[in-house]
Amino acid sequence: MGFDVAGVRAQTAGVGERVHLNSAGAALMPDPVVEEMVAHLRLEARVGGYEAAESAAARMEGFYSSVARLLGAHPQEVAFVESATRAWELALGSVPLKAGDRILTTVSEYSSNGMGLVKAAGAVGARVEVVADDGEGVVDVGALEQALEEGGVVLVAINHMPTHNGLVNPVERVGRACRAHGVLFLVDACQSVGQVQVDVERVGCDFLTATGRKFLRGPRGTGLLYAREGAGVGEPAVVDVSSAEWVGPDAYRVRGDARRFESFERSVAGQLGLAVAADYACALGMGAVAERVGWLGEVLRERLSVLEGVRVWDRGRVGERSGIVTFSVRGVGAEWVRAFLAREGVNVSVSRVHNQVWEYEGLPEQVVRASVHYYNTEEELAVLVDALARRVGA
Repeated sequence: MGFDVAGVRAQTAGVGERVHLNSAGAALMPDPVVEEMVAHLRLEARVGGYEAAESAAARMEGFYSSVARLLGAHPQEVAFVESATRAWELALGSVPLKAGDRILTTVSEYSSNGMGLVKAAGAVGARVEVVADDGEGVVDVGALEQALEEGGVVLVAINHMPTHNGLVNPVERVGRACRAHGVLFLVDACQSVGQVQVDVERVGCDFLTATGRKFLRGPRGTGLLYAREGAGVGEPAVVDVSSAEWVGPDAYRVRGDARRFESFERSVAGQLGLAVAADYACALGMGAVAERVGWLGEVLRERLSVLEGVRVWDRGRVGERSGIVTFSVRGVGAEWVRAFLAREGVNVSVSRVHNQVWEYEGLPEQVVRASVHYYNTEEELAVLVDALARRVGA
């Protein structure tokens, strides 16, 4: 696959301690990210936070170019925020909604997004409509196009990859439909940035949000927001001295670029670390990353699916699924499985049904989520599978 697995593992301290299959929660950071952050924190301790930030001003500015290169955007279209959820809320808050407007979303939408949509719509008398899935579990683009044809749609807000179940929504097709109807398009790319190539021009979105801590392998408490130049949205819901400036005794002017969504106070070390993470991903090549993650995900699904008593719950088109694998074990709960695997030295997490407010019927209350990344190996997948085999065969 043209991928130096040994090299990236040598730069990932945690692989020597655990089998980490929880990158959909928080991936292991590579050494260069950690070193950049620790060096800045030490500088803050010596000279003070403001002074350290001043000395790092050029590298902070480089964050915007690094993320823009990763996403195929322009630096002025990138903002640094403290989380993907915050970025998503800021984007939604700038969309001018009024009574009677329609918002389209997906069956698999994350619950925080769902609540945000319902709250924003309810405040003005707009309504949220859930577009059905197709037979493979991804958003039905034909049904979405039909809803757009009916008129009144102001915003389409969908996830690229949901928090569980492996599917990948066809965001590029959705983007083309939104552009054809002049409708704003907001993409939650929380699980996809750092896992697959995400090009905002090809996606055709007006907003895209992502976190640092997941597949991008950046620090926690960091996120990014892409806001397309010329999208024609309103002001952010909140402004401060970083996003706007006074122009008179009772007037202010909001910045014209994506930094109108930023706040003055932030983790400088986090911003620097996220820039290094973006550069690290670009240097590896997202095509190679996507190929390896997709392959590892399918290997794990195949090995789990043949175990007696184990059910894989993933949906989506075969050959296009993500590295997020969800399963259950007959007779025991997902939390029990997570704790059992932790004792075996394997990190996984639990996905709960309430995390997807409009999910398809039949999903258990909880499922185990194992999420692979490019630094994982087949041997590590075997540790998980062998442990489960011993459990279900006992």
